[in-house]
Amino acid sequence: MLSTLARGARRLALAATALALAAAGPAAAEPALWALRDADSTIYLFGTVHVLKPGTEWRSPKVAAALGRSDELVLEVLGADDPKAVQPLIARYGVDPAGSLSAKLPDADRPRLAAAAKAMGLPDGAMEPMRPWLAALTLAVLPIVQAGYDAKSGVETVLTAEAKAAGKTLGALETLDQQLRFFADMPPEVEVALLSATLDDVADGPAQLDRMVAAWAAGDMAGLEREFVEETRRDYPQLYRVVVVQRNEDWAGQLARKLEGSGVSFVAVGAGHLVGPDSVQAQLEKRGLRVERQ
Repeated sequence: MLSTLARGARRLALAATALALAAAGPAAAEPALWALRDADSTIYLFGTVHVLKPGTEWRSPKVAAALGRSDELVLEVLGADDPKAVQPLIARYGVDPAGSLSAKLPDADRPRLAAAAKAMGLPDGAMEPMRPWLAALTLAVLPIVQAGYDAKSGVETVLTAEAKAAGKTLGALETLDQQLRFFADMPPEVEVALLSATLDDVADGPAQLDRMVAAWAAGDMAGLEREFVEETRRDYPQLYRVVVVQRNEDWAGQLARKLEGSGVSFVAVGAGHLVGPDSVQAQLEKRGLRVERQ
């Protein structure tokens, strides 16, 4: 159960938050692209991984054409790469000034936390002010960063720069505050279990992300569902419901309302939200809207 939770946390972090990371994919990429249309509107729906190795090829001719037709770029959130926006929220939701991290953990996890922090080059006590959820995400992310991945190469970063240069409108489905609170509002026991699980298999992160991004870049929906959804949906339904299902339902509502207007939009969200029985597409189809893969 704990190992599954750790794997699920990394998958959901990739899909749900701008803190997530991924590895480089194959050179000849064809990530999946969908379209939602009515008489005067088109909404392209594109699944991403949020951070990639420099030089990763992901832009297919279909994706490039859809981007070229679009007047608007919509992401999960705007400002995730702005420290001035993120740091106050981390301080508010991820830090506990009244207690230490170690005091919240089972005895067996305390030396494991110290060993993991040391292996990642963190100073003694650096993680002690963190809440367990933030410590878990930090331990999941740091090995990926240390393996050479660059936030500036992420799909959303590239798309945002291009949209600004082309004078396109920018929009978001959520705020930074909302995204961080998906983790910060977890019950204390779930936070601790999340950290314990992450300690169980933290070293597996880079290899797992290699598999995820290979499936993403190839447009392999079955592979993505296995990596992003299946185990978490089965073994950790509470987190899955909050971080995936509820958000997909909300986003589908926002897209349905957008379709009532006019124009062409390119909507880019974490790939984990576009696979499985609770995907954004499934939620749209429940509303009677047809979503076609391009």
